[in-house]
Amino acid sequence: MIDYIGRLERLQGLMGEQGVDATVVSIGPDLRYLTGYETHPSERLTALVVRPSGQSVLVVPELEAPKVVGLGLEVLTWAETESPTSMIGSMASRPAKVAIGDHLWSVFLLRLWKEWPHAVWMPASELVGELRIRKDATEVQALRRAGAAVDRAMARIPSEIHFAGRAESDVSKDLARMILEEGHEVAEFAIVASGPNGASPHHMAGERVIEEGDLVVCDFGGRWDGYYSDSTRTFSVGNPSQNQEEVHGVVHAAQEAARSEAGPGVPCEEVDRAARKVIADAGYGEFFIHRTGHGIGLEVHEHPYIVEGNTRTLEPGMAFSIEPGIYLPDRFGVRIEDIVVCRGDGVESLNQAPRGPVVVG
Repeated sequence: MIDYIGRLERLQGLMGEQGVDATVVSIGPDLRYLTGYETHPSERLTALVVRPSGQSVLVVPELEAPKVVGLGLEVLTWAETESPTSMIGSMASRPAKVAIGDHLWSVFLLRLWKEWPHAVWMPASELVGELRIRKDATEVQALRRAGAAVDRAMARIPSEIHFAGRAESDVSKDLARMILEEGHEVAEFAIVASGPNGASPHHMAGERVIEEGDLVVCDFGGRWDGYYSDSTRTFSVGNPSQNQEEVHGVVHAAQEAARSEAGPGVPCEEVDRAARKVIADAGYGEFFIHRTGHGIGLEVHEHPYIVEGNTRTLEPGMAFSIEPGIYLPDRFGVRIEDIVVCRGDGVESLNQAPRGPVVVG
């Protein structure tokens, strides 16, 4: 059972410490985290208003009020002829400091600005992010379930998906179908990048026909009970060449080095440096063109980011990817990605699928 009231009380404590008079978050992961309420974004404003003390208020369009039940919140509805931003503005008189959710549409922000013209503004993620960055036992278990499900899908690939002679987009559809069959409620993404397309880390699966001798980067994941999976393996259509095998081995070693470095008290940038050093020492440093990892939870990408310049130290409960890669333009790419959770003595990997260059047909 998720303690949403406890989460709101912890947010109020942070607001008090930082002198924030009002926090306003709209539809998105912060609202789900704080209340459990989820709906589709629209031109009709839905917003949670939190003040340093007292009960929080969920402002919703009148026509959506029947969906808002059992949240333990005060609910304020607005009719089509009313201004929800004026309602929110009246909840805090001349606030000195206001925190605004990252997913609030700019049109609503501009209207709130008129309500509170003298306030200092800050991102609500600086507050809510401090709560979300450390996953509790319930959240970690949700991430484990999602990770195990994507592992099951990964294990089916060699025997169930034929690569050679098929378009990337067709293989991508197969991966998305498997994600759903293994229990995800949503297949969020299914990157299939073959041959030279593998040198583009976020390649969108297209109509290129996969050929014998290609390396194929498959990066896919989805949502299970609100929490995300995200895993990448690089498959070889037929036996890999010596150079392909060498590059794959370097990426594998870089991922192992980063995983070994990660643990409580270790700065995020040191994990990035551990992976990057292996790749640079092998002569491929210029071809590792993205950060080593990103946090994961209610969003596929969230804090903490495993990147140079992030001096924040890892703490138990932080969940993030470790995904180094090498991308050789016009030739091929290799990436290996697992989700890990920081524990008291290191990290727990939530993905166990084989990391070697799996041969497929």
